[in-house]
Amino acid sequence: MTIKESWLLPEGIDELLPQEASQLECLHRSLVDRMRSWGYQLVVPPLVEYLDSLLTGTAKTLDIQTFKLTDQMSGRMLGIRADMTPQVARIAAHKMRNQAEILRLCYIGSVLHTLPQGQGTSRNPIQLGAEIYGHAGPESDVESIEMMADLLNVTGAVSEIALDIGHVGIYRGLAEYAGLTSTQEEALFSALQRKAAAEIDALLESFELADEAHQMLQALAELNGDRSVLEQARTKLAKAPDSVQQALATLNTISEMLSQRLPELVINLDLAELRGYHYHTGVVFAAYKPGSAQSIAAGGRYDDIGEHFGYAQPATGFSLDLKKIATLLPVSDQAEAEVIGVEWHNDPALLDTVASLRDAGKVVIYQMPGAAVTTSHTLVNQAGHWQVTETGTQTRG
Repeated sequence: MTIKESWLLPEGIDELLPQEASQLECLHRSLVDRMRSWGYQLVVPPLVEYLDSLLTGTAKTLDIQTFKLTDQMSGRMLGIRADMTPQVARIAAHKMRNQAEILRLCYIGSVLHTLPQGQGTSRNPIQLGAEIYGHAGPESDVESIEMMADLLNVTGAVSEIALDIGHVGIYRGLAEYAGLTSTQEEALFSALQRKAAAEIDALLESFELADEAHQMLQALAELNGDRSVLEQARTKLAKAPDSVQQALATLNTISEMLSQRLPELVINLDLAELRGYHYHTGVVFAAYKPGSAQSIAAGGRYDDIGEHFGYAQPATGFSLDLKKIATLLPVSDQAEAEVIGVEWHNDPALLDTVASLRDAGKVVIYQMPGAAVTTSHTLVNQAGHWQVTETGTQTRG
């Protein structure tokens, strides 16, 4: 690498400059405090873990996204976390299992991806999330959605959000009912995710399924919209197995609760929404800024993960990329911030005054000898006392 190239970062790896970093830190503090006000306890998982721990159970789907390295102390393979959710599940199952019948945990930290998750997305996002362990009912799913919406509102980054909700149990139950092979299930899953109607029709024709199974799977791609979709689904999926009927009932209960608790929230029910299909076990949801195709927060139920850490328990939660949220914020005007300049001096009274000002949250900058600095205020000695005066001019130490 030449000197001219030495400043380049790897593709998809980004950094934050002072103004962006300041906004991010303010978000960090306000959102963690907000989650604590909901009763969530903060945990800090490690940046690296043994690979077999990071990729346990349903978390195996993270294999391709996980950077791997050899531990020089043990010789075992380590992984740099690509998602903090499995780590928090390990903590909940292994170290906090007896602390509460229902456990609420939150977290924030950097993760690293081998590949970007979408066009123009960062490979080193800052993940913030919250999880509820120990409750299997729709109330905990609703709480996750409600708090996700609350946090997005607290950020001030979006004035309104649209929510997509689905349930992976619907497609999973229909695929089993139709007797799809794993290869067929994967192929149809991919086409449904892309809403590729022609491809869906062609695949279903090639599978040579029974008429009922064919028609119900074909209907999935069109079952999206407001709550009336659930009524349509009850008709079009009337012959689906009990697991599908239960999933529809769960979606109906959740949508009813949300309409009461968040009446302004725009909700779109998408029965072909299969986000995290190989990871989630029930309801899945995602928040969008109106007009945008990329979600700004997402989550769902993943009841199976605790079993692989020795303590099976229901779980639901959500996460978001704090750096992405920070980019949605308007640029703050830091020019108006009060910055106090002071000449370099060893006067004990001056040092005490500077310390007091900083304790009060003021920004005080020492002017290095011979260096110019622009400040809005200056600390000057007046009649033996150090006083802050407004300057707005450039001074030289």
